[in-house]
Amino acid sequence: MTSIRLLALDIDGTILDSHGHVPDANRDAIARAIDAGVEVALATGRRYDFARPIFEKLPAPLTLILSNGAIVKTRDGETVMRSLLPREVAHDVLTRVPEHRESAAVVFDRPRAGQVVFEAIDWEHPRHERFFASNRPFLSEVAPLEKCLTEDPIQVMFSGGCGEMRKLLEQLQQIGGDFSATLTEYEHRDFSLVDVVRAGCSKGSALREWVTRRGFQPREVMAIGDNLNDLEMLEFAGVPVVMGNGLEELKARGWAMTAHNDDAGVAEAIRRFILGGT
Repeated sequence: MTSIRLLALDIDGTILDSHGHVPDANRDAIARAIDAGVEVALATGRRYDFARPIFEKLPAPLTLILSNGAIVKTRDGETVMRSLLPREVAHDVLTRVPEHRESAAVVFDRPRAGQVVFEAIDWEHPRHERFFASNRPFLSEVAPLEKCLTEDPIQVMFSGGCGEMRKLLEQLQQIGGDFSATLTEYEHRDFSLVDVVRAGCSKGSALREWVTRRGFQPREVMAIGDNLNDLEMLEFAGVPVVMGNGLEELKARGWAMTAHNDDAGVAEAIRRFILGGT
């Protein structure tokens, strides 16, 4: 019997291959892990509705750690944990980096409309067109953007090229304040996201609290990820596994590695550490 009681999985670059699909081998291995008595949590920077097309393809039951740890929901959408960004902090962040206003969005825990608010949306933007098209029912525009802060949001989100977002992250860290900033980087696309969330909030902190609620020990947790926003989650887990396509900053930690996301690395790791190599 496996000593792993909870498996935490990143979505993009981990469960999904480079075409955005869930390999059959990953789906089957997750099902076998659940059958072996292992709880599975998806830990992602995506919000609930953006993650739904993925988790609906996976076997139940699942716990969803969303928005880089700010929200934890059940598969059917019930919120079980929530850590919102104070609206005055969100306002301060927006006013301190006006040069990034064009890419800034404020994300709320709302049903359907108004979940993601931009100051203005360029529906044909070459970098964001696909995101805008797939999320159109959930998007809205408010100018100036600060006017949308009628309630505490989940996060303030910025996007752009990798170099640009690294500089923004450094700028936010130098500014400081009652918030945490997380970088998610896709070098092959020259695309990065900087998420500003409540201070102390991360995939790792949410996973730690959820594991405590479930009565598990860190040594009984396995986590698989590929990106910088997975770092604290991997540090917490007793069995951290880095994808073969993962960033060099993670690979340098000396943790176990599995195959590339295009080679069903999640399935390989589950076979090795949970199913005993079968």
